[in-house]
Amino acid sequence: MRLTVAPAFFVLLFGATAPALADDPIDCAEQNTTVEMNFCADEDFKASDAKLNAAYKKVLAQIAGGDLEKPYDRESWDKALRESQRAWVAFRDADCKGLVPVEWSGGTGTTSAVLGCMTAKTDARTKEFAERYNLD
Repeated sequence: MRLTVAPAFFVLLFGATAPALADDPIDCAEQNTTVEMNFCADEDFKASDAKLNAAYKKVLAQIAGGDLEKPYDRESWDKALRESQRAWVAFRDADCKGLVPVEWSGGTGTTSAVLGCMTAKTDARTKEFAERYNLD
């Protein structure tokens, strides 16, 4: 009888507190758990990715405004940039999502390390676009 009561007690106890914990906002200035670190690393990556996408759109707009002769015309330049960006994303993902987890041996910090790698590379690419194309 005790065995059936004890598990029910813990389910009620932890089940009743879980929603309250889930509603607590995560303070990325004070990360204490792996879940918090992963959440904050994901938020950082999302912000970084949004900046890269904005920069990429600005570069595409600059290209659309130019008019040179082949092979440096708008169409060729646009195609080259798109191919370069696809290759860059493939490299970033292979390095960060493929190599980093192996380096971490699947430990608890793996997700944060992967997201940190992706954020760093994405920030660098955004900076590269800003410098190459004189973005504001």
